[in-house]
Amino acid sequence: MRKAASTNNEKVDKNMLEIKSECTDNVLVIAPAGRLDGITSREFSEKIIALIEANSPRVVLDLAGLNYISSEGLRVILTAAKKSKSGGGTLTLCAAQPSVHEVLTISGFAPMLGVHATVEAAVSTVRN
Repeated sequence: MRKAASTNNEKVDKNMLEIKSECTDNVLVIAPAGRLDGITSREFSEKIIALIEANSPRVVLDLAGLNYISSEGLRVILTAAKKSKSGGGTLTLCAAQPSVHEVLTISGFAPMLGVHATVEAAVSTVRN
C-alpha cells in the first residue's frame, strides 16, 4: 500500500533554480531545475538539508531538469550525501542530462553515488 505523497515546490533564485520535492513511501525525491552553481548552491544546500531532516534520509536527486552544475553544486550534492548517510540512508542520482552526466562522471560522483536512467530505478535502489 502506497502512502500519500507530499509535494513541495520552491524557487531558490528567480528563474535560476527551481526545486520540486516529493516524499512517497519514505523515499524523498528532489528535482532541481535550472542551474546549480555558485549563485544558487547556498540556498539549495540549506533547502536540501532541511528536506532530508524533515522527510527521509533515503534520497533520489532527479537531475532531468538540471542543465548546468558547477563545482559548488557538486559540493552541495556531496554534503547532502553525507547528511543522508549519517541519517542511516543513502543518496543516488538519476536522469542527468548529457552535459551534467559528463561532469558527474569526470568528477567521480557518478560511480560514487550512481546515476540511474529513471526515477523509478533510483527509488528502487535506495529502498533496498
